[in-house]
Amino acid sequence: MATALPIHIQGLTKKYGSMYALDSVDLDVRSGEFLTLLGPSGSGKTTLLMAIAGFNRPDAGSIRFGDDEMILAPPHRRNVGMVFQSYALFPHMSVAENVAFPLKLRGVDAAESAARVAEALATVQLESFGERDIDQLSGGQRQRVALARAFVFRPRILLMDEPLSALDKKLREQMQIELKHLHEQLGVTTVYVTHDQREALTMSDRIAVINNGRLAQVDTPRAIYNQPANAFVADFIGESTMLPLDRDGDGRLCFDDHVISAAAAAGDYSLVMRPERLFVTEPDRKDCEQTIVFTGVVREFVFQGETAFALMSINGQHDLAFRFGTDANSSENVLRPGDPVALGLNRRDVIVIPREGPA
Repeated sequence: MATALPIHIQGLTKKYGSMYALDSVDLDVRSGEFLTLLGPSGSGKTTLLMAIAGFNRPDAGSIRFGDDEMILAPPHRRNVGMVFQSYALFPHMSVAENVAFPLKLRGVDAAESAARVAEALATVQLESFGERDIDQLSGGQRQRVALARAFVFRPRILLMDEPLSALDKKLREQMQIELKHLHEQLGVTTVYVTHDQREALTMSDRIAVINNGRLAQVDTPRAIYNQPANAFVADFIGESTMLPLDRDGDGRLCFDDHVISAAAAAGDYSLVMRPERLFVTEPDRKDCEQTIVFTGVVREFVFQGETAFALMSINGQHDLAFRFGTDANSSENVLRPGDPVALGLNRRDVIVIPREGPA
């Protein structure tokens, strides 16, 4: 495999009419890392990936692979592997011929090509599939062939555009782990596009959350989840409830009579809570230094297999979502709409973010 290269993106801008698909994006992808571009449909993530690949021309900015400026280079000069959402395999070619196609374009001789194809197919665990036709393969097998074709010519950078979206849930989750292991084996710099937050959290070294053509936050999966930078990230990554915070006479951030944070800059803030971090407790719990207790009434209860999801109404004004395991012996399983309930939140799980828009 060729030496992995870092990617340096500065001021990347792409407009369609008056709309910014990319708005002065700055992003560094480290050599050998797996970075995921995550965002909703129309956020700009695929536009950014295609700009890196060379399939669209930005209006302004810089894209460097290592020290080399690539903004004007055509796709075939960038030496990147690409896996498309549709896989883009040739139905009239065998598996081995599909994998060998990039080598044929590069003039690699037959003996070396055969060796590289065999190595690539072994890497994706399809050693005995070389002579099969594409229409004889399952969706997961086709995805592996597309991967083998993408890295068989030893690219410096690997780009993937939602390659698992066509697979069913169980196979998609299996392939997430396989792709993660494959990346560890190859060590190639990888940029991956998805709108699936769980997929991004599972596979990535870092995640770049993108919205309306701008980067909302770039960080590790754990930091993105536990320390979202703003309301968009908190809402898009995982489940969350956001409660507006007020200030008391001492300037501390509060919700009802609970002091949430004593130190915060000027401005309006919200409390973010993850449903799985809340737990049913006693309403008169005394350890307020460690636990914040919210009281209310169960508004909704939904059984979802290994977990249950519920909403608690606070004073008829705010809904607090919580989630818990459905152990048959768990007292939470007897909750019914209309029941009074108290939920505890450990203070170490408190997330405070700047408030955006009306409370």
